[in-house]
Amino acid sequence: MSTRQAQHQQPARADAAAWLAVAAGTLGALMATLDISIVNSSLPTIQGEIGASGTEGTWIATAYLVAEIIIIPLSGWLEKLLGLRTLLLLAASLFTGFSILCGFANSLPMMIIGRVGQGFTGGALIPTAMTIIATRLPRWQQPVGNAMFGATAILGPVLGPVLGGWLTENVSWHYSFFINVPVGAALITLLLVAMPYEKPKFDLLREADWFGILGMALGLGGLTVVLEEGEREQWFASTDIRWLALVSVIGFILLAIGQLRARHPVIQLRLLRDRQFGSVVAMAMVVGVALYGTSYVIPQFLSGIADYNSLQSGQIVLLSGVPMIMLMPFTPMLMRRMDIRLAVGAGLLMLAFSAFIETDLSPLSTGGSFIASQLLRGLGTVLAMIFLNQAAIRSVPASQAGDAAGLYSAARNLGGSLALAGIAVIQDQRIWLHSRRLEESLSANSDLVQSFMSAQSASLGGQATALQALGATIQVQALTMTYADLFWLLGVGILCVTPLVFFLRPLPTNAPPVTTH
Repeated sequence: MSTRQAQHQQPARADAAAWLAVAAGTLGALMATLDISIVNSSLPTIQGEIGASGTEGTWIATAYLVAEIIIIPLSGWLEKLLGLRTLLLLAASLFTGFSILCGFANSLPMMIIGRVGQGFTGGALIPTAMTIIATRLPRWQQPVGNAMFGATAILGPVLGPVLGGWLTENVSWHYSFFINVPVGAALITLLLVAMPYEKPKFDLLREADWFGILGMALGLGGLTVVLEEGEREQWFASTDIRWLALVSVIGFILLAIGQLRARHPVIQLRLLRDRQFGSVVAMAMVVGVALYGTSYVIPQFLSGIADYNSLQSGQIVLLSGVPMIMLMPFTPMLMRRMDIRLAVGAGLLMLAFSAFIETDLSPLSTGGSFIASQLLRGLGTVLAMIFLNQAAIRSVPASQAGDAAGLYSAARNLGGSLALAGIAVIQDQRIWLHSRRLEESLSANSDLVQSFMSAQSASLGGQATALQALGATIQVQALTMTYADLFWLLGVGILCVTPLVFFLRPLPTNAPPVTTH
């Protein structure tokens, strides 16, 4: 079929069913992205109630991301196997069920099972939203759909901490998961009304890329666990880490075999050879680091240094959502009139600058220290993510939209996972380094130090208590310096990928609907 014929046959404007399908996709993506960070503000409370240590409690957050990273790239193949409607109905139903399990969890294993289940099912809801936009809307209306999806992808991680914090402080942390029940019911209703049934293609099981499927699970799953647990387990001094690293290597070897042997690889890594799409994926990964990393670090700083509760920390994170909400209605117009290279470049530079602003943190810093950087971060995230979403879809034909959406979403979430793992590694290393340097700067023979300790001993009732107070002060100073290091590294990382904007091709202005076959 020629492009001219396709243009005549394709409707000039999407009908109500198409927009309901887009609404269903964006609602599912919002539910999935919200649950990535909804536990960040309430982690201390959840850990206390289910009897988990601080180290074990991090898995409440990361188990979701590990499972989601594995399933997102597989969503394109699952869509072809089951049909889009069946896949989404199955994912939405199971996600709601696993949310209920998390809400009733009274032990760490029960919570981890629920979070892994949420990740596997929620991961399918994110890239399929982009697929619906690419396949159900004509090209000229896709900017509106992309704005809707971009709002969910950006606001989900931002709204998560404040919503989880509010529920924890005013109701109970259990409702951070139970809130998915009415949302899941609304999503299932929309899917039943708006999405057409597609017959499953179970014959694809016979020619499936099983090497790729197994390699994806072993490679990405093993790598994420190694990054998350490596620092605490002393890296390769641990037998478990060595085995997991071997599992990860075997997984990536199997994935490579699948790419070479399978007629239709489960994940189309060859799409990365496209200059624009490869650049988009690299930038999306770094934006994911910024988005998920800051939504995790800021509540931890405010809780540990400024003594904020869950709700107060979440409200500071939410500030970045203000420019997002204000700018979102204008993004379709911006996508039609603003050069993508200028928009993404400006967005990345704003993200980098917002990180550098936070490198002057002190133990006296409070939520007010993050206001300017959070507002700037929100504006930069909108410009970068919305245009990158559009570029990802336009980089490939509509027939490969599912594969491209899976790769793009996996890159963004892999960035989030790398951020959480990297934060744990860097935090342990830098706290130790800064603590030793501060201790070395305090000479026991210094008149100033002796005067200070004498005054502290007199006021606190003994030298032992004064030494403990000094140690606590050093730890607070070291932790503050570590958080400043994290923001500095984040800013440098964003600057490193910013030149990739020159590989982006300008989006067509007022492009007519085009279909490919």
